Amino acid sequence: MVKVLIIGGGFAGCAAAHQFSLKRPNDDVTLIEQNSFLGAGNKTRYYGGHPYTFGPRHFLTQDEEVFHYLDKLLPIRRCPEHEFITYIEKDSNFYNFPINKDDIPKMPDSEIIENELKYLKGVKKACDFEEYWIASVGDTLYGKFVENYNKKMWRIKSNKEFDTFKWSPKGVALKEGPRAAWDIAISGYPYDARGYDPYFELATANTNVILNKKIEVFDIENYRVFFNGEWHKYEIIINTISPSDIFDNVYGELPFVGRDLYKFVLPSEFAFPENVYFIYFAGNEPFTRLVEYKRFTHHKSPHTLIGMEIPSANGKHYPLPMKKWQAVADKYHRKHPRNVFSIGRAGSYRYEVDIDDTIRQAMDLAKNL
Repeated sequence: MVKVLIIGGGFAGCAAAHQFSLKRPNDDVTLIEQNSFLGAGNKTRYYGGHPYTFGPRHFLTQDEEVFHYLDKLLPIRRCPEHEFITYIEKDSNFYNFPINKDDIPKMPDSEIIENELKYLKGVKKACDFEEYWIASVGDTLYGKFVENYNKKMWRIKSNKEFDTFKWSPKGVALKEGPRAAWDIAISGYPYDARGYDPYFELATANTNVILNKKIEVFDIENYRVFFNGEWHKYEIIINTISPSDIFDNVYGELPFVGRDLYKFVLPSEFAFPENVYFIYFAGNEPFTRLVEYKRFTHHKSPHTLIGMEIPSANGKHYPLPMKKWQAVADKYHRKHPRNVFSIGRAGSYRYEVDIDDTIRQAMDLAKNL
């Protein structure tokens, strides 16, 4: 019997626990979570009777195997019509996002934009996020949709600080045709009124789950951790929190951006247009987007719950997509001894890692071991 430790009970930790129960059923698996619940930001919470998650947690994937895996355990309602819109205060108008060519004629500065699009230089030589976007859509559209939004999203002073840009935007910089934001991927949300919670329960049914417990000391090189006043030794360790945390920040603490979430209920059944699930705000507003949760959950109520997200230092939600920090994360990853692995968005320290990617990582890990 092999003793396995999973650090963190978010989607990555629960997916790892389930894969081990399927592929390695004789292992003794323990999952430690510092919160009183599993699921992290994907946990369903309630406000005024309305179910919600910490931000829009729809399931997106182009991985058919991963979709069918989750759909079999937790049936997923597809929402292919899912659209994003952005409010541009300067124009006093809403437009599609990704930026759609069909919206340009509606803009007061459309002639300037069309002229800029004729002379785009291309992105092959772009060195930073700002150059990438200006080369993709021109100065005016960049200023409308991207410049301020990205600065407040990441709490930075200049978009030149970013030297990676494959993670943005939603698949394409300047879109033509359908308004659906994810027409190249499966978009969905659980049918179950409790959202993803049934999956977390099922995935950890054969796992020793310890909640409300923070590991006090990590000794990863010797495959042991300290909690409850004693050392606990394992043969395999799967980490889903920041890799700098498990190595006492020896190469420096990896930075993350957090979120403050404000919730309010409106006295109408719906507030957003029919196919719009959340709205970006690209101006000087402190918030980045609003979410109408009923669009995902299909909760029945004469009222609707809206969530407002404001970037902050509250929590480790988003790893910074910068090469210098990714290089530090990779240095931590190389420090992992054999049979120690970091997965998930935080563990991988990659912003682009989403729910489907964490499941794929867990599948591959259990299979390869």
